[in-house]
Amino acid sequence: MNAAAVTFNNVSITYDRHVAVSGMTGCFSPGSVTAIAGPNGAGKSTLLKALMDDLPVASGKIDRGGLRRQDFGYLPQTAEIDRHFPLTVADTVMLGAWKETGGFRRLSRGSAEKGLAALHAVGLDGFGHRHIGALSSGQFQRVLFARLLLQDPTFIILDEPFAAIDAATTRDLLAIIDRWKAENRTIVAVLHDIDQVRSYFPRTLLMARELIGWGDTETVMSPANLQRARAMSEGAAARLSVVAQ
Repeated sequence: MNAAAVTFNNVSITYDRHVAVSGMTGCFSPGSVTAIAGPNGAGKSTLLKALMDDLPVASGKIDRGGLRRQDFGYLPQTAEIDRHFPLTVADTVMLGAWKETGGFRRLSRGSAEKGLAALHAVGLDGFGHRHIGALSSGQFQRVLFARLLLQDPTFIILDEPFAAIDAATTRDLLAIIDRWKAENRTIVAVLHDIDQVRSYFPRTLLMARELIGWGDTETVMSPANLQRARAMSEGAAARLSVVAQ
């Protein structure tokens, strides 16, 4: 597996002509498991999009250590996905085989079998023919995890993977994250549940448009840092309100 560090060097990102992330410096080391935490509007999803090279940086640099686009696996917020598109569960999962199939090559029997194994791993045996629009939120999130399993990325990026899903699904998906941990994959996840952060993610990046802390979770998620993040977020929201008037 092509493990490499991904480093942010004083990165700032603008979104809709406003500074969304400012002066971000730190490193996702190979095999690290990091939560990105912070108040709503802190710039967490924007940071992920820049990490994926879907948004340009306004200043600074992101050094991806030689990792290629196909080395990254990205799970967006489910609200960003149009589930009215006529795709079955199997179609959606098999999109994870794009490294093999590209735009034109036929799917191999081996990849098809891996797709079925991925559905089994997320508890969706027999769901392949169902339309994704007919699934519950938890079932659809399992489908997206199955797609990542088939994609087999080195660096996994999850944007609010447990939002609006039931406790049983959350438990099963956390077990898959544990599997990825054991395989020494690099994992980055935006999370809002502080208990999940402390229980499952050894490292945390805490931000409120600016960096509050990046390192050991127990140290970063201190009461003082959490209070600072809330205060910085409230201050930024007040400044934007003044600009908009």
